[in-house]
Amino acid sequence: MSRPPHPPRGDIGRRVAARRLQLDLTRQDVALRAGAAPGYIQYVEEQSATPGIGFLLRLADALETTVPELTGGTVDLPGGLGRAARQARMVELDDTECRQLLGDHGVGRVALTGGDGPVVLPVNYQVLDGEVVFITGDRSPLAGAAGTEIAFETDHIDDAFSKGWSVLLVGTVQAVEDEEEARRLRDTAYSAPWAGEGRAYVMVLTPRRTTGRRIIVDDAPGGATTY
Repeated sequence: MSRPPHPPRGDIGRRVAARRLQLDLTRQDVALRAGAAPGYIQYVEEQSATPGIGFLLRLADALETTVPELTGGTVDLPGGLGRAARQARMVELDDTECRQLLGDHGVGRVALTGGDGPVVLPVNYQVLDGEVVFITGDRSPLAGAAGTEIAFETDHIDDAFSKGWSVLLVGTVQAVEDEEEARRLRDTAYSAPWAGEGRAYVMVLTPRRTTGRRIIVDDAPGGATTY
């Protein structure tokens, strides 16, 4: 996926740009869906814009999300607070769909066995040549799991329509011991770890199994289409 040409400066702009890229839409696509000019979509993404509620409703519908999601009203709430949809169904995803949803970077969770038992941790990830790259601290539980099999999961939940998807990868994670290769992977990463400095230890997960599931609500916006 391509990045916005300029870093968005407003909270709404950041969320609009991120959601648009997640859906793999151009500004022209969003403008057509929302009944707006492409230049205004650019303005919303790049400036500290405060659109009216009428436009926000159209924009949220165009981006298959909700106004609270675009304005940050759900940032401190756990996902899945909505009720189950009527006539929802779950389908298994094939390998191609799983890799499409995984994308080339994002945030997910690793599950591993630590000294005190099972541990699940949020991590930034990057996908390179079919492998998943993590950058962590050299004394982190993930670093301590080098050479073992772990699980990695990422997902997306649409609370407004009670639908979503999840992708699970299982395989062995290894530390990148060669410093030149580790530096190359750090330089290639879309972002440094969100958790802050002191994390430069590079780990690579080689999946042996990839599975995914999607909850489909046929009468919701987007229907059975990919996010």
